[in-house]
Amino acid sequence: MLDLERAESIRSPADYFAHALAEAPVQWSDAHRAWLVLGHAELAEAFRDSGRLSADRITPLERVAADRPAAFGKVVELLRGWMVFHDPPHHTRLRAPVRDAFTPRRVEALHGLVSGVVDEVMAAMPVGTVDVRRHFAAPLPALVIAAVLGVDGNDREHFQRWSDDLATIVFSTSPSTVPGQAAIEATDEFSAFFGRLIETEQAAPTGSLLSQLIVEAGDELSALELVGACTLLLFAGHETTTSLLTNAVGLLLERPDLMQWLRDHPEGDRTAVEELLRVLGPTRTMFRKAAVDHERAGQLIKAGDTVALVMCAANHDPKVFDQPQRIDLGRDPNHHLTFGWGLHHCVGAHLARLEARLALRALLQRYDEITAAGPIPALSGTVLGYAREPVLVSLG
Repeated sequence: MLDLERAESIRSPADYFAHALAEAPVQWSDAHRAWLVLGHAELAEAFRDSGRLSADRITPLERVAADRPAAFGKVVELLRGWMVFHDPPHHTRLRAPVRDAFTPRRVEALHGLVSGVVDEVMAAMPVGTVDVRRHFAAPLPALVIAAVLGVDGNDREHFQRWSDDLATIVFSTSPSTVPGQAAIEATDEFSAFFGRLIETEQAAPTGSLLSQLIVEAGDELSALELVGACTLLLFAGHETTTSLLTNAVGLLLERPDLMQWLRDHPEGDRTAVEELLRVLGPTRTMFRKAAVDHERAGQLIKAGDTVALVMCAANHDPKVFDQPQRIDLGRDPNHHLTFGWGLHHCVGAHLARLEARLALRALLQRYDEITAAGPIPALSGTVLGYAREPVLVSLG
């Protein structure tokens, strides 16, 4: 029985999914009470199929809110501004201004800003034993997205706490069972903070990404939807990149040969990051609801069925990746689906790639020796990571 929470699916995804992929690219899982889309071609098609597979998370949250205190409605209202929780046409309307603010050209123009933040984080690294997440992987993307949005980096710890509290709802597969008070408080904090910031930008534009976003949004987004869009950027802009960087350093500690390859091939940082995204991408699965009865890869899927888009399986599909179990930092081309596909492709993908490249390059250039200072915890979770257990390293 396929179970995405089994340790083997995380530790050895190529081996775990090999038999399943050979059997059928779409299968039912009793463990998840859901259809699992495993094959690369089938997953790419599913990402594009917004007509039959719905990304709507707002309607279920509205049902949850009906049985919660009135204040929980604020959480739902904030999340209405998250394009990832909508289908077209609402998704299209919410995505357009954000997409235009993260074009490859605009992200490339942020190279100097990201480099400056990387230098700042590296300069603040303590001497001796270092917690990779706390001292490197968490502050870097948080400071980058704060700088990009024109937010004071000193508020980073607040962002992390608010994001953690909101994540209890965002990543839950059963929001009705999740205590909502922390999410309510985080929503109030986010709303007040970005409400003030947006008003300031509207009165005196600074040219930041937030300023661009306000201009691009025009009259298309309401004030609350604009706050929601900012919250999504802040939430997604640091949480997933933090996990990617932590996962990457953990892998390099376990595989000194890969670390040496990166040292010997600094020009290979682009392909290396793509391969790290393929095998260690933080988001392993995205969930959809079948909007109508339909057939998918020979399976009859009923309206209302849960459908899991399993990127960690598709990223190890031998029909697309030669020797998928092998981590090849020079792999090219690399058609992984970690950032999604089609209209739900991650708008921050270019920024995440830039951050990862510059951060890993700086870490290896600054330190001649990077070794584990303790046992490396096992990866786990629907969002792939170390469950916030410390990954400790000695730098020299």
